[in-house]
Amino acid sequence: MGGAVSAGEDNDDLIDNLKEAQYIRTERVEQAFRAIDRGDYYLDGYRDSAYKDLAWKHGNIHLSAPCIYSEVMEALKLQPGLSFLNLGSGTGYLSTMVGLIIGPFGVNHGVELHKDVVEYARDKLDSFIKTSDSFDKFEFCEPVFVVGDCLEISTDSHQYDRIYCGAGVQKVHEYYMKVLLKVGGILVLPIEDQLTQITRTGQCTWDSKNILAVSFAPLVQQSRADGDKPDSVHPRDGAHPAGPVPRLHPPHPARLDRRRRGGQPGPARGGGAAGAAEAQAAALPAAAHQHVRLRGQPADPADGGERGRARRRRAQGRRGRRGGGGGGQGGEGPRRRGDPQAGQRI
Repeated sequence: MGGAVSAGEDNDDLIDNLKEAQYIRTERVEQAFRAIDRGDYYLDGYRDSAYKDLAWKHGNIHLSAPCIYSEVMEALKLQPGLSFLNLGSGTGYLSTMVGLIIGPFGVNHGVELHKDVVEYARDKLDSFIKTSDSFDKFEFCEPVFVVGDCLEISTDSHQYDRIYCGAGVQKVHEYYMKVLLKVGGILVLPIEDQLTQITRTGQCTWDSKNILAVSFAPLVQQSRADGDKPDSVHPRDGAHPAGPVPRLHPPHPARLDRRRRGGQPGPARGGGAAGAAEAQAAALPAAAHQHVRLRGQPADPADGGERGRARRRRAQGRRGRRGGGGGGQGGEGPRRRGDPQAGQRI
């Protein structure tokens, strides 16, 4: 079955088709889509399918159809400095695009059930930071991915300006996700076969708007009978019944720059006076400094542990190069635009 838009020959061709079909409607979203080549998130041997308007799945790795991501990005109404939570963050493709828009003063967190998918997302993020010219054209908020159950995030934890869930949500779980929003925040999720935008208008009030008829696989939880349980996500200090509290810790803007410079210290990207990095860190929401890392891992993988050292070693070969410039816990197929009863996966 065909996609909602024509297949492209490359990433720019795909974006042109999405614009023509009015899935991409704003310049900010267009720039983010052009900056991240969708094909880079496919496994070797499958890249030929990257520029079709179709979802793709291989094992636990999943990418939604381009028209779905377009509608999500537009519905989130992203702006610099916002905090973002991706529930079922998958390959990290969407979170990386979001990071280009919310910038270094934002917060960018992803929770994914499958450990192998989190590792895949981190590898793709490393590759983007170290090899993509687009990195030098944007002020970037690096995503932080953790293994966890999207339905076990503490409801008294940090709230977010924007949230996306990349798998079908049952009605019983809708309120749980809505209370993770700040007042004035936007949640985009598939519920009852509709991609839906929910805006929190007050402490106990929300407005909902249906965007597009879709068919998503349901959000899943890890069975408690399984031996390898995911980490619950909780931002507070102290003990957790299941063990140490996992924490999300946003990367410091200067650390991103140091990774591109091959581990050499320097000012935050974009230049600025001494102390600019400290000013950037201070400008982050206070609660952002308390969040999430996986048990047993350093608070910032760019600066500690084997993973951080490996990143710096790999970056050595790129010293001096600077020049010029998804949902993991379910899957979907959009229905044809304008035909909400069609019900087919495309």
